[in-house]
Order: sequence, then structure tokens, then C-alpha cells
Amino acid sequence: MIHIRVPEVRMDVASLLPLTTSRLSLRLFTPGDADDLHAYQSLPSVARYLYRPAHTRERSEQVAAERAAQTAWHADGDGLALAVCRRDEPGVLGEVSLKLADARAAQAEIGWTLDPRHQGQGYATEAAAALAGFAFDTLGVHRLYARLDVENTGSVGVCERLGMRREAHLVENDLDGDRWGSEYIYAALSADLK
Repeated sequence: MIHIRVPEVRMDVASLLPLTTSRLSLRLFTPGDADDLHAYQSLPSVARYLYRPAHTRERSEQVAAERAAQTAWHADGDGLALAVCRRDEPGVLGEVSLKLADARAAQAEIGWTLDPRHQGQGYATEAAAALAGFAFDTLGVHRLYARLDVENTGSVGVCERLGMRREAHLVENDLDGDRWGSEYIYAALSADLK
């Protein structure tokens, strides 16, 4: 019998941030980011792929404050949402997120949302790649997966550029208002991306 020893990872990730790339800085949200967050989270075209209603201004303020305080990485459900910013100018372009789905099995869900004004410039792929590297190399994640609407071709492209494989196609598995939505699940193991 093979025994697998799963390392216990307990940390507050705040001291490890920001993450930087050649063009971007990924940092914790601050309450002052509410306006930038609301600019894209209030759009029905963005909310559609997140399976929830568009945010009100008040909800954007709550979300910015909640995300600023999310820094624990230990238990199932712990999450990290980072503001995606250009290194050379102020403002939030979007966000990337990790959610610890199963602490014992070291599995996490990755996600990204970009303001439509900043899409098509490679920012989502660059930010997601940096966060995936952080998840594998620093947080000890074994398997990283993304769930996305099959009609979200931009996110399909991000997954494929990251080297993730399509593991599932769930047909009409979610009801978004009056529309049935189908999902793809993409995933990668830490060994896949090294």
C-alpha cells in the first residue's frame, strides 16, 4: 500500500503579496477599490459568466472590504481574491482568485474576471499564470481547476494557454435566470506545469 503524506499548509498570505509580472501587480483589494470593482462587476455581460446578478454600488463596497480581509489559507473554503493592476499606473483592471476546495487533497479552484475595457491584451492569462505558479510553488496546491461557462470563449482560451486540460463538459448543469448554462472544467496538476 502506498501512503501519501499530505503536508499541512497553514498561512496568512498577506506577507507574500503582491505578486508581480512584467506588466502587472496582483495585490489584495482595499476598500478604496470599490469604484473600480463596481465598474465591471455591475455589468450584466460580466455577471452572466459568474452565475449571479450584477453588483450594486453597495455590494461592490462590501465585496472590496471582504476581499481585503481574506488572507487565510488553511481550511476548505478559504479563498484569496487579488486585484489585477498595471505596475505603471493606478486602477484595477480585474481580479484573479483562488479557493481552497479541499485542503487535505490540496485542490484549489482558480478564477479570473477582467473589466471588458482591458480584455484582449493578455492580462487575464498573465495574471492567471502568476497566480497558478503561486498556488503550486508557494501554497502547495496539487491540483488546480477552473469552472467556466462553455460560451465564455475568452476563458477557454486562458485555460488552454495555461496548459490546463479539459476534464469535463457538464451539460445544462446550472440555471442562470431563465437560461440553462453548461460548464467546462479545466484542470492541471502541479507536475503538469513545471
